[in-house]
Amino acid sequence: MCSLLWLSARGYPRNITALGEHIGRPELSICVSRFLAAQHGLDIDADADADDLDPRFHDSNRRVVVFPFAIAIFYAPGDPSGTGGMRREWIRATPSWRNGPARYDCAYVVMDPELEGFRGLHVVWVRLFFSFTFENKVFPCALVEWYVPVGDEPDEVTGMWAVEPELDEDGQRPCEVIHLDTILRSAHLAPIYGSRLIPRMLEPWQTLDAFQAYFANKWIDYHAHKYVS
Repeated sequence: MCSLLWLSARGYPRNITALGEHIGRPELSICVSRFLAAQHGLDIDADADADDLDPRFHDSNRRVVVFPFAIAIFYAPGDPSGTGGMRREWIRATPSWRNGPARYDCAYVVMDPELEGFRGLHVVWVRLFFSFTFENKVFPCALVEWYVPVGDEPDEVTGMWAVEPELDEDGQRPCEVIHLDTILRSAHLAPIYGSRLIPRMLEPWQTLDAFQAYFANKWIDYHAHKYVS
């Protein structure tokens, strides 16, 4: 379970169209429209625009609230706090963390709860946490970019699954709005290094977009090993 604390981030527009322009994602408004259509059981094409959707789902002046982080709470057997307990961790999406550079964390999204381990999960890069109200119901959401699995099995040497950034036909990373309830917990990606030298000026927050592929690191902690194997 993932939830937002009611501590909104400062400096963001409250209008969905202005917010999209502010974060460099002018497609945010239509992403929200597709999300709402899907929440109402409609099968929406990823390329659908406002004219293809029921008008009630699309509102370019929709009011939104942005949050700098979310809290994931999940079952953590063997946690130091005691067996059978729950664990809580923070997932951040902020342009400045602790008065320093940006921090946009990765997370595991549950795609198929019937499948065990990583086969039932996907990795996303969280770009924004926000919420809005539609028909008197509050929707806590995340704007994400996807990483897709490389192959059908984990790497034979490391035992970790490899993923790569999802790219569209123009070589750009598309984004999507998902419900916060689909996020399981944070994810740690380890770059798959090649033979080229890494630039000295590469900042930590830039690494999630600087490599062709990554390992979903199940060795980062006990809980990751349990959920991602």
